Amino acid sequence: MSRRIKQLKKSGPLYVLLIPSFLLLICFTYLPMYGLVIAFKDYSPVLGILESPWVGFKHFVQYFNSYQFDITIKNTLTISLYSILVGFPLPIALAILCNQLRIGLFKKVFQVTTYLPHFISTMVMCGMILIFLSPSTGLVANILGLVGLNMPNLLSDASLFSSVYVWSDVWQHVGWDSIIYLAALSAINPTYYEAATVDGASKLQKIIHIDLPLLLPTAMILLILRAGSLLNIGFEKVLLLQNQLNLPGSEIISTYVYKIGLQNFQYSLSTAIGLFNTVVNIIILLLVNWLSKKLTKTSLL
Repeated sequence: MSRRIKQLKKSGPLYVLLIPSFLLLICFTYLPMYGLVIAFKDYSPVLGILESPWVGFKHFVQYFNSYQFDITIKNTLTISLYSILVGFPLPIALAILCNQLRIGLFKKVFQVTTYLPHFISTMVMCGMILIFLSPSTGLVANILGLVGLNMPNLLSDASLFSSVYVWSDVWQHVGWDSIIYLAALSAINPTYYEAATVDGASKLQKIIHIDLPLLLPTAMILLILRAGSLLNIGFEKVLLLQNQLNLPGSEIISTYVYKIGLQNFQYSLSTAIGLFNTVVNIIILLLVNWLSKKLTKTSLL
């Protein structure tokens, strides 16, 4: 016991520094969870949470039976899986490519160029996308016009919305997402490369047999974390790019919750949908974590 007291006194200043963060975590993460009970009630602002009548799973059933259920689930999964298939391997490839650059100045310029789009705000990014993809005055339309081609209205086609979202997201974040892989590559012991060089390995063979295997644990952890937010897509970007023409392909869970919760004042239904979304994400996170632990011996726990 005295040993623990000594350790506590020694680390006391560190625990004091943690207190503000701990209080913020409690106030903004755990206390608001009390509001989840709204999903099981016919919530009325006049009656309050405690006095509102209990209805059980009524709002969950209402969402499952609504015509928007299939649409929102399909669109959310389509965009999310598309984002993972495209946006997950590209930062790895970019990090490996950047790691192979040997000219210092060119490498720095290349890195800064790929990082910069990450710092553009979502609203500005969506404005740029609308300007670039305008079928009449957009940058892409003018370039195609030089060779006699007409620019289709991509943002009015529901089937193309996921591609517009994903590839613009890749352009904005692929450089920033590659940083953690660059850090992992920089931590690789140089003796591995020296031994491979002595054995006559080419650059491609070094990438396949050294870089990729040693990047696998980092990649799997990031994949697990990304899978845990499978049904959580950038709400602001989708909403800003959304219009009546692409609505069948752009209506996702988060935008639907926003519309019925804040615009139509159906607080209980929106809370039920949000809770369902969170539960599914937790299940997917645990499943992917378990599969990763079985297959690659890498997991969060």
